[in-house]
Amino acid sequence: MIWRDMPPLAALRAFHAFTKEGNVTAAGNALGVSHAAISQQLRALEAHLGVTLFDRTGRAMRLTPDGEILAQGCADGFAAINRAVGLITGAEAARPLHISPTPSFAAAWLMPRLPEFRAAHPDINIMLNPTSELVDPTPGGVDLTIRYGPGGWPGVEDRLLIPTSMVIIAAPSLLDGRDTSSARALSKLPWLEEIGITESTSWLRNRGIAEGVQGPLTQVPGNLLIDGARDGQGLAVTVRLFVEADIRAGRLVVLEEEDQEGAGYHLVTRAGVQRPPLRAFVKWITRAARDLT
Repeated sequence: MIWRDMPPLAALRAFHAFTKEGNVTAAGNALGVSHAAISQQLRALEAHLGVTLFDRTGRAMRLTPDGEILAQGCADGFAAINRAVGLITGAEAARPLHISPTPSFAAAWLMPRLPEFRAAHPDINIMLNPTSELVDPTPGGVDLTIRYGPGGWPGVEDRLLIPTSMVIIAAPSLLDGRDTSSARALSKLPWLEEIGITESTSWLRNRGIAEGVQGPLTQVPGNLLIDGARDGQGLAVTVRLFVEADIRAGRLVVLEEEDQEGAGYHLVTRAGVQRPPLRAFVKWITRAARDLT
């Protein structure tokens, strides 16, 4: 778009305030102007674009489909501006580093090593929010997620941190005298599953067991999954990285292993310039992962 064709920034700012606040009065209060000034800017914006941004048939103005598109564009644009301003003024540097790993990764790998980062960077405050849900980094929110998979997720940047395969494991005591000759036979055994994740059911369905787990199923937090498997409470789907020592010691047995190309734990960030605390953490965790090999 040619610069002279862009709508006035004041009109876009008023529109963005309206979409965030929900009405012209609240938008005016947020910007320190009258509601009449907001209404004037909104009409000027529609006139400039030559499209209808609002449905005014009801008691309250609602966005039209075109208005929804512009609202998302303004949200992304103003968020990027705020982030850039924060980066150059130092406001973003003072915000705690918000990291969202999976619960199992946090418990089995990250937490035991985190004191090393804290000792090297005592000035960086950290907010650690483990979750089994797929969370995308957002401006002013989550800085970094640590996600298992093959990579290549849309809308984000990712880099492979630790390559590792997925395994089905169980304690020898659980398998003693039981049929483990097929996926159907395994489906009838007790299973453990991380809350919010259906990896065991997905694994079985991928092998033709449409009904998934048929034996007893216990859902536990990610940090308890491997402990439960060691105790013989059920089969579990996990990554080999977390149970390698148990496998070598004979505490756990691998029943199946799936080594997908490119699979492993990835660092997932937003595209663009990273703020200093995030750069420091990415540098540290990359080096810590490299020390594994």
